[in-house]
Amino acid sequence: MKIEKALVWFRRDLRDHDHAALSAALAEAGEVYCAFVFDREILDALPSKSDRRVHFIRESLCELDAALHSRGGGLIVLHGRATEKIPELACELGVSAVYANRDYEPIAKQRDTAISTSLRDAGIEFDCLKDQTIFDQNEVLSLAGKPFSVFTPYKNAWLKRLTAADCAAWHCQGALAGQEHAGVPSLEEIGFASTDLIELGIQPGMSGARALWDEFREERIAHYGAMRDFPAVKGVSCLSVHLRFGTISIRELVRTARQENADAWLSELIWRDFYFMILDRFPHVVGHAFKSEYDAIRWVDWPKGLAAWREGRTGYPLIDAAMRQLKHCGWMHNRLRMVAASFLTKDLGIDWRLGEKHFAEELIDFDLSANNGGWQWVASTGCDAQPYFRIFNPVTQSERFDPDGSFIRRYVPELASLSNKQIHSPWLMRGSEQAAVGVIIGRDYPMPIVEHARARAETLARYSAIR
Repeated sequence: MKIEKALVWFRRDLRDHDHAALSAALAEAGEVYCAFVFDREILDALPSKSDRRVHFIRESLCELDAALHSRGGGLIVLHGRATEKIPELACELGVSAVYANRDYEPIAKQRDTAISTSLRDAGIEFDCLKDQTIFDQNEVLSLAGKPFSVFTPYKNAWLKRLTAADCAAWHCQGALAGQEHAGVPSLEEIGFASTDLIELGIQPGMSGARALWDEFREERIAHYGAMRDFPAVKGVSCLSVHLRFGTISIRELVRTARQENADAWLSELIWRDFYFMILDRFPHVVGHAFKSEYDAIRWVDWPKGLAAWREGRTGYPLIDAAMRQLKHCGWMHNRLRMVAASFLTKDLGIDWRLGEKHFAEELIDFDLSANNGGWQWVASTGCDAQPYFRIFNPVTQSERFDPDGSFIRRYVPELASLSNKQIHSPWLMRGSEQAAVGVIIGRDYPMPIVEHARARAETLARYSAIR
């Protein structure tokens, strides 16, 4: 028997199709309302009021509101603390249940527990469903019945469990309840400023996700495994921000990856599930090493080194290009995320948490689970981490993955006149060569902030001391 009224609370799932909470509400309620909260608990903590993520969300909400309006409904957009706004709205609308999709971040889980308690006290059910992952909770466990901490056996178990039903789309047909509302507030109304989001070519919303997905599927998915590591070419999907805010469904991506036998692409999607699982089951990774013994590492306190890394002036061209790409457009190629993180932790000896924090502030696709997992993997403190003695050589990585220096020239234009050989380690040029290309190292471009071989030896000693 259907309930009379329900409320769907949109969070990081900004689409009106293949949406678990919306599907459940439409199936179980006669009238379905939809809402989103610009949560001040999150917004007030942001370091800048010109945040591309907030801009992306706002534009995506406009498209979602229009899509819901075409179905007779609309999006009620509130600004305040979700712990207060959702119970208040549910009571105001007289709904019997609130539906939302699960979030795995510790703070979000605490928020949902508080809201569930408030709703229960008001006689309203709170139903959280799985939507942003293929598997969660206890669905993929080891033979011993425990969560995995190594990716490859997790991936094998994940693939063994996967069926067509696990990546089937949720049906979201049905009329929505309409209500007079003010629409989506402007950025200024919630205390934020417009950004260069659109100028950077980032198209928000379901339409933006669809355009990128269609292009990737038709042009690059078959070559993803061969092209994904080269930052100067468009070899990746660029869908990370859309996955982060749910303007596209993970189920559609997995279905297509299976149909196209795109194993390398599918493996990346499984990594995403893996890091959600780690965050959900081992919440201590927020602020601490997954392997607790690595909390004893004596990191270098070097503010100037951290600043040079953040600003892209380390003297290592590929590192500087990567960090300038991040600053310019709020995104960084995945290969470079690993190389830049390795340089901070294993060349500069600086605490991975400082790098994680910087990425969290700058990345438009920031996702706590993936960001934390990636940083701990590189720092060798996490689950299934890179062994501590494996340290990326920034010059070798540059020569291998940007062989003609195209990416470096794009973001470090002061080195544009260097040859393909010189551009990876410009400090090795003789004085006459520097004069010939018009680039004096130490004047026009910095000397390397550290010497890699010496830094590597110090890192090995640093890690060995706690083993």
